[in-house]
Amino acid sequence: MTGQNVRWGILATGGMAATFTADLVDLPDAEIVAVASRSPEPAKAFAERFGIPRAYGDWESLARDEEIDVVYVATPHSAHRTAAGLCLEAGRNVLCEKPFTLNVREAAELVGLARDRGLFLMEAMWMYCHPMVRRLKALIDDGAIGEVRTVHADFGLAANVSASHRLRDPALGGGALLDLGVYPVSFTQLLLGEPSDVVAKATLSEEGVDLQTGALLSWENGAIASVHCSIVGGTATSASVTGSAGRIDIPYGFFFPDRFVLHRDGKDAEEFAADPADGARNSLKHEAAEAMRALRAGETESPLVPLDGTLAVMRTLDTIRERVGVRYPGETG
Repeated sequence: MTGQNVRWGILATGGMAATFTADLVDLPDAEIVAVASRSPEPAKAFAERFGIPRAYGDWESLARDEEIDVVYVATPHSAHRTAAGLCLEAGRNVLCEKPFTLNVREAAELVGLARDRGLFLMEAMWMYCHPMVRRLKALIDDGAIGEVRTVHADFGLAANVSASHRLRDPALGGGALLDLGVYPVSFTQLLLGEPSDVVAKATLSEEGVDLQTGALLSWENGAIASVHCSIVGGTATSASVTGSAGRIDIPYGFFFPDRFVLHRDGKDAEEFAADPADGARNSLKHEAAEAMRALRAGETESPLVPLDGTLAVMRTLDTIRERVGVRYPGETG
């Protein structure tokens, strides 16, 4: 694919799909050739909105379209396994929204499909591709704050939604953890890897999903992380990473920061700010660009968002749900 446009298919037509597509059209080497929904009308409306040539009223037609290089899956996460699996089985490369699936079993099935077929698969964890998060990780990897000892990260909002809303619907994988908690968990594991132990508590709704969840993660080297998520109250949505020789504080929006502050023992605080050339801090273009870079390089996964890392995060989310007693329809065990 070197030297040519990457041809995209968009599977789903909701808000997330629209946000991604709006950012994708700004990339000169990206070409959006088709969109699909479960019925023709929303697909046609989406295609007209973004000037997309083909609109399919079913997922199968998009998956079979051989003029598509990669499909972006933006369905509710309860449908990720089905939608992404359909595309992989048809030979399409896939960028799948977070959380990757409902549970690690489904995630492992998708990873197995992609690896068996030699196809590219990546979770759309845009935080990992964000320039400021990459800069923060590089500083930590270079020893700027010494050995990481503690991490704190939270993401909460006052959703004020009814019981029928997807955030509270068990059939759609509702609850704070999978929708919002995936960010603090993923941030923590970006820096520390998979924890060796998990303790968690949650407030559950009448429908059986978590309204807010707090977890304490620990590692065999002594590191500890506290993560929190909520759909019943707005939090600072900040993060802090403390090491043996300093600390990094990230203010509101830690997963798409425009700045962070480095505190090194015995030195003045140092602020790092985003490069205006990188564009809007909330742009999804960085994950799209990384997917296209990997495809052109013939890679089947991104080193920024490795599949083993995605599986590790899903294992942690599964463990937290087990600890707090959240199970979705169809899950066993």
